[in-house]
This record gives sequence, C-alpha cells and structure tokens, in this order.
Amino acid sequence: MNKATETKKKTAARKRAEVGRTMSGSEILVAALEREGVDTIFAYPGGASMEVHQALTRSKKIRTILPRHEQGGAFAAGGYARATGKAGVCMTTSGPGATNLVTGIADAYMDSVPLIAITGQVTTNMIGKNAFQETDMFGITLPIVKHSYLVTDVNDIARTVREAFHLAQTGRPGPVVIDLPKNVQQARTQPVFSTEVTLRGYHAAPQASELELNEIIGLIEKAERPVLYCGGGIIAAGAAEELREFVRRTGIPVTTTLMGIGAFPEDDPLSLRWLGMHGAAFANWAVNGEFKHRKHVNEPMVKVKDGADLLLAFGVRFDDRVTGRTDKFCEHGTIVHVDIDTSEHNKNRRVQLPVHSDIRYALSRLNAMLRKRPLQKKFDAWHRTIEEWKAKAPFGYEVTEEVMESQHMRTHLQGRENEVILQQMVVELLHELTRGEAIITTGVGQHQMWAGQHYKYKHPRQFITSGGLGAMGFGYPAALGVKVACPDKQVVDIDGDGSFLMNVQELATAHIEKIAAKVIILNNQYLGMVMQWEDRFYGGIRGHTYLGDPQNEKQIYPDYVAMCASFGVKCERVMFRKDLRAAMQRMLDADEPYVLDVIVPYTEHVLPFIPGGQTVADMIWQ
Repeated sequence: MNKATETKKKTAARKRAEVGRTMSGSEILVAALEREGVDTIFAYPGGASMEVHQALTRSKKIRTILPRHEQGGAFAAGGYARATGKAGVCMTTSGPGATNLVTGIADAYMDSVPLIAITGQVTTNMIGKNAFQETDMFGITLPIVKHSYLVTDVNDIARTVREAFHLAQTGRPGPVVIDLPKNVQQARTQPVFSTEVTLRGYHAAPQASELELNEIIGLIEKAERPVLYCGGGIIAAGAAEELREFVRRTGIPVTTTLMGIGAFPEDDPLSLRWLGMHGAAFANWAVNGEFKHRKHVNEPMVKVKDGADLLLAFGVRFDDRVTGRTDKFCEHGTIVHVDIDTSEHNKNRRVQLPVHSDIRYALSRLNAMLRKRPLQKKFDAWHRTIEEWKAKAPFGYEVTEEVMESQHMRTHLQGRENEVILQQMVVELLHELTRGEAIITTGVGQHQMWAGQHYKYKHPRQFITSGGLGAMGFGYPAALGVKVACPDKQVVDIDGDGSFLMNVQELATAHIEKIAAKVIILNNQYLGMVMQWEDRFYGGIRGHTYLGDPQNEKQIYPDYVAMCASFGVKCERVMFRKDLRAAMQRMLDADEPYVLDVIVPYTEHVLPFIPGGQTVADMIWQ
C-alpha cells in the first residue's frame, strides 16, 4: 500500500469515527445521546442510575424531565416519539424502577413506536446473585422489544447507543432497551464515536419489485369496488403525502385503523374514517359488505350489498379489533398486503398478494407509474354506494330516556335534564373550538373511541393513543411528552376518570416543568367500556366497575378540583351543558396545565359495536 492510499483510508476512517477525550461511562452515554440529537429525556433517578443523572446535570443540550412515576416517564417518551417520529428516551434505575417501564415498553412495541429505554443495573460482579434491586431486564423485555442490550464493557457504550437509535428509528420502528451496570457507568476510557452502523442481516428498507407494483395496478384496473385499508405503517414511514397522491390518482376510498388515523384527512370525500369494532358502520360495510340486521346470532347472514372486491392493505397488521372473525374479513375480495415486516404477512389473515416493502417507497413508485400511465377506470358507482352508506349510518348520538332515568344523572342534574352533557358532545365541541387542529391524546376505554369518532383528524401524528396494548393511564403522561415535543401546538388529553387516575401523579410533573398540556375528563364514575360489556353480555351485573363512593352517591368521587389544586394545577368541574363552552374555552386559552372535569352519564354506550370475534353481520350500529 502506497503512502497516499494509506492517508486516504485514515482520513475516511476519521470521518466515520471520532475518538473522544477520556470520560466515564455515564459521560460517554450522555455524549452519545447528544450526538443522536436527543433534546429531552424522561428520567427517574436511583442508586443504579445516579451516575448518569450526574452527567446529565452537565449537559447543555438535553433537558431532563423528572416524571413522578417511571411508567409516566415511559408513556411521556412514547408520546414524544409518536408526535415527532424521533425516538423518545426514558431512563430509570434498576429493579422496580426498571420493571415500572415494562408497560410503556410493551405499548411502544405493540404500536411500532421508536423508544430508547435506558435502565441502570447492579454491578457486573453481582449480576445473577439476587443483589439489592437486581432484575434481569434483558430477559424480561426480550418478547416486547426490537432489541435489548446488556452493556458489560465501557468501550461498547458509544457503539451501543448508535446501534440502538438506528434500530429504533429505521425499518419497522420499535423500542430498544439498554441495560447499563453501575460499574460500567463509572469505568473510564477514550470513547470512539462512529457515524456508521453495520448490523449483519438487518435490512431496514426493503423495496417492492416493479413486477409486484405493476401487478397491484393491474388489480386496480380490474376492480369495481376497491378500498384502501391503511394503518400506522403509513404514519411511521412518513408516507401520508404519497398516500394522498395515490388516492387522487386512483379515486380509491380510504379507511384506516385506529393507529392510522390522520394518515388521510377525514374531511376528504374519499375518507371512510376508521373501521373495526367501534369504527364507522360505512367503513365496515365498504370492506365486508352490508348485511341485514340479525336479531339472533343463529339467524343466517343475509348480504344486502357487496363490499370490496379489492382490498389494498398498506402498513397494517390485520389486528383482531379491526377484522373480528378473520376468515370472514373481506371474505370475497382480493387482498394485497404491503408491509415492511414479512412476519405480518399471512399471520392473521391469508392474502392473495403479500409484498415486502417500505410503504413510502412502494407508494412513490406506484405514483410514478400512474403519472406515466394514468388509470383509465372510474369508480363512480362505488362512490355513490359509499355515499349512501355514509348518509345511512353516520357517527351519531341522542339523549335517550335511559340516560335521563339513570340514578347517576338524576342525582346530579336535579331536575335540569335538558342540561345533560353527553360524551360525544364534548368531543365535537372540542373539535369546533380548536378548528380540528389540536393534537389529541387519550387514555383507554369508551372515551378513546369517542375521541376517535367525533374529532375529525386532518394530519398524521395528531391522534396519539395506546392502540395495540390498550394501556390505561397512557393519555396524560403521553400528552406531556407531546407538548414538550410540540410546544406551539394545542395538546389535549381526552380521558376517562378511571384511566386518568392511573397516572394522576404526573400533574406534579406538568406543574413543576410548566408543561401546558390540557385534560378533559369524561367522568361517569365507572369503568365505562367494561360496564358496556356487562350491559351487553352479563345482564347488567356490575363486577366491580363502579369507581365512585357507594356510601354516598351524591358525592362525585374523587374531587378532582381539590386534587388538582394540591398539585398547583387549575381545574374546574362542569355539570350542565350551558356551562361547557365557556369552561372549555377557558381551558384552551390557559397557558398552563388545566383540567376540565366533565360529568357525563354512565349509561351511554359506544356505537357502532362489533362484539369480539364476530363479524360485520353482528354489528350493533343503532
């Protein structure tokens, strides 16, 4: 090798990697995070992670936010990630601190959210000896992560962080755990910071072949009733604009999953909103066909109108809450499934054309093909059928006699029955006052479904919810993470009283950190979704779903106004419809955290409703 060639190789190597000054492991970790562009970490200190916290106090680039519970920190990091597409970062000490992250990690795994969870660990010589606050986080998290690391050499920290962010943010996003023993945090070395990542066997961006894409276009040309079924993969890939162009060029109606909400604007005439268990009746009919209402499960299914003859499933996983009985889902249609993760192909629903591809690449190439050879076919008759379905079964509600006769509302309305506030009214008013531009987070339950139904979303990353795991307590800490990521946006958590109470301690975080996320509690004093199932399938027998005080039903319990005051957070309670608009406007106008406790009836059910494991023929929609 001549001298010139050797010099070039050394110069290239220096560009790919940089050797830092001698630092401790904890300092290397913080420096590596800074190099990844991390500006916020949600971290709760303890004995096995305090070395890193000391290093964080010296960082000029990273804001450390102290949650009041490790689960709150994980959900906040998840909210940050869902709102930005960048990996959210959370950190805890070992043992119970680390295990408190597990729900947040599982939530990120189920919904394909990029998350870096850093956990302190006992010293390497004590691992496996049941040392104080030792827990095998590597083993515990294996089924719910994209990858896990246990770092036993200080020289591996910089490389591990680089790899972790690359894995979390590329391909199908997901959580990565970095477990870091205390003695490794304390050890010193000269770190090597590399900009390159080489992971054998990891291919982050597969591409559909031209043959597969041409086959898709051919199927569209033959179809009479095509439907696009789009999931969170569209949003994760940043493919919303490509999807919108594809719809303009084809005229194919679009329905989304709960995780795909916002991928296509819901005020567009070709939007079918979202489908599934509590999705739009017209979306479910468009995919599966309309059936004559059955009064008894043993009555034969009678189809009134056919559904899709071609289903383009883009970035979805055929979740059971969408499909119901999988063998009946789009039973007579040809299904094309484009997904970045081959493990999803034919896992839940067998399809005719599985395509392994990054969805943004696939849509970009399809659009390019359609520009050269525009689609000649129109779907006017299909559009007319869908408009008829939309007119027949919009998302709606009414104040029923059952609502007015409920003991809960009689007690609190005191003869002012015309002033009852239904949950759907609250969401619709919020949409009106925010002009549909707020970022909405939710807990899990009935309120989550109403938030999806009655707020029309126009943008990706506008509806932030725990979809796959369905984790109660997600909504408020997630709202904090979203607001930190998007300080100029109006961020509102639509929550239930049961779900909100699970991480109510994060009110302290909001107050101390001055995070002006808002909360609307739809307070019905019950675990509403479980109670709905009790009403439908268990004869109305209450199996411990009442959250109020059985000794004093006149008292709404707990008193959120007093509770919030103790945290230094403003809160007001609204019981009558005439007071709702002004109270909500005060909440929206506030430049600080604010809670609106809205008293609503417990008798209200979320409709439409397809019972679990059943079909569209069994849908209750009115």
